[in-house]
This record gives sequence, C-alpha cells and structure tokens, in this order.
Amino acid sequence: MELIMRIMLLKWGGAKYQNTPVLFSKFNNALIGPEDEIYKSDATEKLDYEVELAVVIGAKASKVKKEDALDYIAGYTIGNDISARDLQKRTPQWLQGKSLDHTTPIGPWIVTTSEINDPGNLSIKSYVNGEPRQSSNTKQLIFDVQYLIEFISNLMTLDPGDIILTGTPGGVGMAMNPPKFLEADDLVTLEIDKIGKLENKVIAK
Repeated sequence: MELIMRIMLLKWGGAKYQNTPVLFSKFNNALIGPEDEIYKSDATEKLDYEVELAVVIGAKASKVKKEDALDYIAGYTIGNDISARDLQKRTPQWLQGKSLDHTTPIGPWIVTTSEINDPGNLSIKSYVNGEPRQSSNTKQLIFDVQYLIEFISNLMTLDPGDIILTGTPGGVGMAMNPPKFLEADDLVTLEIDKIGKLENKVIAK
C-alpha cells in the first residue's frame, strides 16, 4: 500500500460543497494495522479521528471512464484518517497534519466487489470510548467512488494496492462544541456496513 489519497467528500457541518475533489497524499510511515495502536505525538495537541470508506485499487488505472471505474477496484475496507488539526491548519497544505508516524489504521480486511456491488449506500459510523461521534451513509458523498476513480486516474496512474480514502461525515472532534480531541488511552471504533469494525487504542508517543 504505497499511496493513500484522501478527498474531502462527505458533508461537513457548515462546509461548502466543492466543485473539484481536494487531493493530498499520506505516506507509508503513517499506515498501521487493524489492531495496532495510534500514536499521539507530542508534536500535536489536537489529534482527531475520521471514519472513511477506503477503496483498494485492483488493476492499473489510467484515464478510466466513470462507467468502467468499478472494474478497477479490488475491494473495500475501513480507514481512519487520523489528523493533527493544529499541524494541518498552520499551512495551506495539509500534509504535515495527515502523515504523523503510526496514525492511519486500515482494515480489518478487504471486502471484495462481489460482496459490495454498491459502494454508494453504506452506513458509516465512529465512536470514541463507546460514545457515538459520526453517523452517516456513503450516499452523502459529494463525489461518488466512480467519479473519484475517473478524476484521479485522469491526473495520475493508479496502481494495484493503491488506496483512496473517500472522505468523512460530520461529527469529527474538531467540529464539536467544545472540540473533543483524542487523548492517550482513548479507544476509537469505526464501523461501515458490510465491512465490519476497525478499533484502535491511542497511546502517548
């Protein structure tokens, strides 16, 4: 899994819709497994969670048409786009807030396209220490999965194993009043219909 792109897609409270997907990268240093611990670095005081449908590319994709896009998908899993909001917001580019070491759980497994024939109608939820935080459905995506593959593959070639994180719904810690950011010993649980549950503990690092 060499490439992770995340696009702001799902509806945010008060956020304006975008005419063009926003793309940025995550690197391998951020990736962790479904039972690994999320590191809370002392570089941030505002660590946040984001439940996202993760699309795993299964075939080399270049200049793909929307109507053919699902043919290039190996399957779907869950991603937690852990974000250091203070680092993310201090420059126009979000990379430093999105790629801290050991902060992006993926899993717990890949569900094939034969099991999910419509990625645009899946319940998506998050919890922190059992408290419901996010609850939505992928039908609320501003840009659907097929469009994203068309859009991205017309900019760059996608390779098998690449992952697209498709965006997060309202309910993130930053948007709460007052904000509720992640602390050491917090347990973050993500659920997506037909995929299952991704659960990771936060530790100080």
